[in-house]
Amino acid sequence: MGPTDGAVALTFDLFGTILDLGGSLRPAITELLERDAPDRSPEAFWDQWRTRQRLEQYQDTIMMVGHAGYLETVRRALHYVFRLNGLEPTEQRIQELMAAWQGLSPFPEVVPALERLHDRYRLVVLSNGDPHYLEHLVENRVHFPFDDVISATGNGAFKPHPGVYRRAAYLLGLEVHQCLMVSANAFDCVGARACGFQAAYVDRYDLPVEDSPFQPALTVADFTQLADALH
Repeated sequence: MGPTDGAVALTFDLFGTILDLGGSLRPAITELLERDAPDRSPEAFWDQWRTRQRLEQYQDTIMMVGHAGYLETVRRALHYVFRLNGLEPTEQRIQELMAAWQGLSPFPEVVPALERLHDRYRLVVLSNGDPHYLEHLVENRVHFPFDDVISATGNGAFKPHPGVYRRAAYLLGLEVHQCLMVSANAFDCVGARACGFQAAYVDRYDLPVEDSPFQPALTVADFTQLADALH
């Protein structure tokens, strides 16, 4: 028996796992910085934006003053990073970069791998994204018929809040151990494992997993390796 035996549903993170955030957003970032701040690095700007967004998500969950939603944490993080880089966070600049989030594209190997896995597992998006935004991305950008799309918004908290994973299993009519979280974000795998999920880490960015007892059962480089391991 393998480490992922018993899994019935694969629950997929969307942002950074299925969708190539950096590759999709860097052209817009580069265009803005070449115009307004040519001494700034688009790669560094993106790294700062993504890091700050995660902090905004944690603050949103911990403060418990109302769930702002995914795109609002993206906007707040962008406002901060503009100021961090000495740029005025004008509404025009913010709208210019926020618009790029509507055109996110999947990594090229994702859909072929999902097609291979669909005959064996229920394939489910489990994402921090806002419901209508997820609907747009799945239908218009990923173009794959997932069995379900579940937003963390229903919990009023972002992953890795335990309620997000437990509610997903509940909505799917499954025990937590029958769900396998697939994510390129190590914290997502750790959070899922802490709730009894199985987990597969898609190590797209060559980053370590946290020092935690809740380690993923499987680590792969991309979705092709994932399909090879699970099919």
